[in-house]
Amino acid sequence: MTASAPRSTARAGVLAIDEGTTGTRAGIVLDDGTVEHVRYRPIEVSHPDPLCVEQDPMEIWTATLEVCRHVLAAAADSGIEVRAVALTTQRATAILWDRITGLPLRQAVVWQDRRYARDLLAYEAEWDEILLARTGRPVGSRAPFLWAARQLAEQPEVAAAYREGRLLFGTVDTWLIWQLTGGAGHATTASNAGSTGGYLLREHAWDTEWIAHQGFPLDLLPQLCADDAELGHTDPGTLGIAVPIAASMGDQHAALLALGGLATGLGMCVLGTGAFVDVSTGDQPALPRPGIAGVLAQPGWRQGDRTLFSLEAYAATTGSALRWLCEDLHLFDTPQQIGELAATTAHLPGGPRFFPALAGVRVPVWRPAATGALTGLSLATTRADIARAVLEGIAHSVCDLVDGVAATMGAPLRRLRVGGGVSASDQLLHIQADLVGMELERVADSATASLRGSAYLAGVGAGLWSSLGEVVDAQPAGRIFAPETDPAVREEWRSEWRALSAAQLDDALPG
Repeated sequence: MTASAPRSTARAGVLAIDEGTTGTRAGIVLDDGTVEHVRYRPIEVSHPDPLCVEQDPMEIWTATLEVCRHVLAAAADSGIEVRAVALTTQRATAILWDRITGLPLRQAVVWQDRRYARDLLAYEAEWDEILLARTGRPVGSRAPFLWAARQLAEQPEVAAAYREGRLLFGTVDTWLIWQLTGGAGHATTASNAGSTGGYLLREHAWDTEWIAHQGFPLDLLPQLCADDAELGHTDPGTLGIAVPIAASMGDQHAALLALGGLATGLGMCVLGTGAFVDVSTGDQPALPRPGIAGVLAQPGWRQGDRTLFSLEAYAATTGSALRWLCEDLHLFDTPQQIGELAATTAHLPGGPRFFPALAGVRVPVWRPAATGALTGLSLATTRADIARAVLEGIAHSVCDLVDGVAATMGAPLRRLRVGGGVSASDQLLHIQADLVGMELERVADSATASLRGSAYLAGVGAGLWSSLGEVVDAQPAGRIFAPETDPAVREEWRSEWRALSAAQLDDALPG
């Protein structure tokens, strides 16, 4: 008879998957809330034209499978018992696939895609006010349902798959749940559905009127679940284990949870591909206010039958702007070099300025056609000056987000914790603290915030913790970045930025 160790002697953990826009990460979140055995693989993002942003759904899946298998092997070698899987994903990236072959029928259309921005303008007069009250967001430029409807109308293979009952639709979480369960699950969760623009905040239901108005067949909608719902069991033939998928969250929602946004006024800023500022608003949604563009009400997450709501504002290009400057324009070797150079110089009155609107602007006004700019150059401008301008431009954009969220909430943020890969730049956070005028706390292990958030939610359901507060409060304090600039100087810098922003956005007026 073969002896086995009692269940209680093994370290327990959750396999956490974080499928972002530019890369896929997995790791084991242990019963003390820390992460081990993290594995990462970059994934490609294509730009067929200035408005289109696409990805290969099969690359998303194969990258996820690869990192998970490595992590699970490392966990087994370490004697870790994996109790559940938690999924975190980029939001509103839409996929159409064939349920029989398991293959995608089109490239995934990424959340940054603006191909239908002009078409959607025609809906605004009739629908914006209705949608703001029901879904917490206007028509906007995200169009997963309109995109799918157009594919049905224009692509014969998509139309044939629908007629024959083979067509499936979903966002990235739906795609991965379907793959991980061996095709047994076709579902999404509140925090992911909210970002599609078709989720009724108070009812936890699809806005079928708006979705159908876009020409989308309602029978293609995935099952709508709470973020901590059991979404099926992993297929042992795929991952080698059969455990529940115990949570699925949108990436920024998971980060808000991991960074401690468990009560009203507690906020976070994640600096990744884009910059996201989120703040919890309690058991009732704080709806967008007239005159404050780009701040969206949404489900922070739904745990059982209770939703904690949040506000969010984002700028689409942060890490992607740094990567563009390095990999496409070759102005710098690495994003790290930008920070190092920026630290060697100070703010220059009348010097270079960078406006990082490389994929439109939402805050402080909605301008999907806005473009970026690098201005104020002279023969005296150095690479260090440009590096400083780049970080200042990103930091000013984040200030716009913080201002918009606070104004919508009707109160200042009580706390702002920072995470995401780009937050590793000390120089950026020094500049950010000066411009926002409040302390920032970069949490320990900030780059894994979105990875840990969904795992915390899954771990509560799996019995690793009694509550979210228990595991979040047990995490170590982070590094504090305090403002060092005089408030009058800060306001002067902000006024200068607002003038630059107004000039750029006036040039991007529709029509």
